[in-house]
Amino acid sequence: MQVSDAEPAAPSSPPHSHAAKPRALRLPTEIVTLTVLPDRINRLEALARDLWWSWTPPARQVFRQLDYALWRMTAHNPVRMLQLVTPETLARAMADPDWLATYDAAVSRLDAARNSRLTWCHREHSDLSNKQIAYFSAEFALHQSLPIYAGGLGVLAGDHCKEASDLGLPLIGVGFMYPQGYFHQSLTADGWQQEVYEKLNWTGAPVEPAITPDGKPCITAVPLGNRTVLVAVWRVRVGRVVLYLLDTDLEENAPWDRDLSARLYGGDRETRVQQEIILGVGGVRVLKAMGYAPAVYHLNEGHAGFVVLQRIRDLCEAGANFESALAEVRRTTVFTTHTPVAAGHDAFPFHLVETHLAGAWGDLGGYREQFLALGHHDNGHGAMFNMTALAMRASGAINGVSRLHGEVTKQMWQPIWPGVPVERVPIRSITNGVHVSTWVSAEIGALLERHLGQNWLDAHDDPAVIDQVMDIPDEELWNARQALRSFLFNFIRERARTRWTHEHVSAARIVAAATLFDQNTLTLGFARRFTSYKRPELIFSDADRLARILTAPGRAVQIVFAGKAHPADEVGKHHLQQIFRRALDPKFGGRIGFVDDYDLHVAHFLVQGCDVWMNNPRKPMEASGTSGMKAAINGTPHLSIGDGWWAEGFTGENGWLIEGHADDPNDQGAQDWADAQALYSLIEEQLVPTFYERDARGIPRRWLQIVKQSIRTVLPGFSARRMVKEYVREMYLPAVRRETLTI
Repeated sequence: MQVSDAEPAAPSSPPHSHAAKPRALRLPTEIVTLTVLPDRINRLEALARDLWWSWTPPARQVFRQLDYALWRMTAHNPVRMLQLVTPETLARAMADPDWLATYDAAVSRLDAARNSRLTWCHREHSDLSNKQIAYFSAEFALHQSLPIYAGGLGVLAGDHCKEASDLGLPLIGVGFMYPQGYFHQSLTADGWQQEVYEKLNWTGAPVEPAITPDGKPCITAVPLGNRTVLVAVWRVRVGRVVLYLLDTDLEENAPWDRDLSARLYGGDRETRVQQEIILGVGGVRVLKAMGYAPAVYHLNEGHAGFVVLQRIRDLCEAGANFESALAEVRRTTVFTTHTPVAAGHDAFPFHLVETHLAGAWGDLGGYREQFLALGHHDNGHGAMFNMTALAMRASGAINGVSRLHGEVTKQMWQPIWPGVPVERVPIRSITNGVHVSTWVSAEIGALLERHLGQNWLDAHDDPAVIDQVMDIPDEELWNARQALRSFLFNFIRERARTRWTHEHVSAARIVAAATLFDQNTLTLGFARRFTSYKRPELIFSDADRLARILTAPGRAVQIVFAGKAHPADEVGKHHLQQIFRRALDPKFGGRIGFVDDYDLHVAHFLVQGCDVWMNNPRKPMEASGTSGMKAAINGTPHLSIGDGWWAEGFTGENGWLIEGHADDPNDQGAQDWADAQALYSLIEEQLVPTFYERDARGIPRRWLQIVKQSIRTVLPGFSARRMVKEYVREMYLPAVRRETLTI
């Protein structure tokens, strides 16, 4: 096994020392051998281990048709399927010419996805083809079989990687392989969230050891305090994109160091700063050990800020001084910030940072004060080492994730550029987008293919192509929407049945899980992290008025909630518990439901099957938000405060804007009440009448015009394709070409 950049470990006792024994290194787990595959279909393993299959319908069909019962039992996990599939099933599949044709087509497409030069990137920006862009993120949401994500940041990172693959962008992801991932959510009989951590069964996940160019599994040494921590590296294939995941769960590490990468966003400040050193310093060392020399480093949030330290150190050890090394790092580093709330940016006491960086300086030690100054920031609670400040001072290009968020970020971080007017602060905006192939339903995709042409997906960021949505017959669109609603309610019922029969949950849990919902009733969806600024209880501000809306004879409304509160967010947990209790309140007639353990799998059903997607954050605290985009491209219009992406996405025809007018907007209570009244009025006066207005054939024609406008405007304008192309043009290319970036 390869050990790179080894640091000497101090001889003192733990926890500040731990001797590394490179010759004794072992992988933390063995990869279970898959079922022996006949030569004719031996590429099934390559298909299963590349998450490209998850957004490519022909590849999905290979596994779905191979053994549908096993496909469902494994929660759509081909790696696990190939461990369990019987030789008889494989023989039966090989005897089916239709299945073989599907298999051959999928394998051919996989090879093209990995190797073809007929890509947008090669065609439009060939000077990028032989470069590499390193993309660092604390979480990546790619598929439920790899639960190393918590929420929006991870989903955005996963969609970024998938779209980079589709466009032929030479991107390399770097993150953490959290053995326990993010928690599973369980609710008590009274609706209190409990976190259940479950060690990932790596043998059934699409991961494999990363192998260095000399053919050895990669193990990287990272200095942490006055000891060395060893980091195993795992590889995930995402089409032509490769993702490397760092893991400290090695027997050679002390127990406290093995736990550093155990959980996503777990632990206290001391754990967090150590995790971020591993990600930044260790991530750069991993790329070097794997033979990469990236032309651009993209830091997705401040968690990866210590990338800067290792890069400056490497340059100084190659002969540069600190100033020239920092200048080079700035020219080749881009930074995306996602957080418009000061408390959301990681900041650590200087003594804590100095303690854990003690062994990381190398020849950079003489410049220690200059480096620490890069992170100096006082957000009103005293000077701290702020990871966002570090990333901003060391990046040549910085962006927020929506137009409004860009403006908020300029104001928040203007002190980083003293004397520079807010409007000239060098922060731009690139609005988030969603990976269309991942999030669009099969029903809507088939409809678009039928009416826009077989190649619509190749041009889905072209408004002129998607404008043809307006010509889709109402009857066909309504049938597709009806099918998606049916899938959602079947999913909810079957999920509740599983909870009842296998987990023996209480009857109250079953009632609360939206099992009393009616398939023909107008359904609003609210699914996101439960935290105060997202105001999950806003719609209950006037409970009597809401009850009248929900239970109106012949024109009822129902609302399905889902989401998790951060383990340390007690207030968020209280909000969640109150929603659960409302779901049990007879006053609302069984029209409130809460679907627990929200993840990517649940999200697909909700964004595709609800009639309306509701979002009511406290403006301007929503940086972007992407769940509403996923819903909109499936014909689920958005009902939202004008914050994040909706501030630029709302046209007046593609959804609804919640605009409450309080006498004093700075009075949160008054603004909440005003927004709630505006929300009720929209539901009563616009949503309900339009949805239930039907022609002689039972078609809600006015409603479907809004649905069409939702797809037409959001699909091209808020796609990951548009987003990644903007990153290429505005941030990656200038960095590669060493151009001066201007706002």
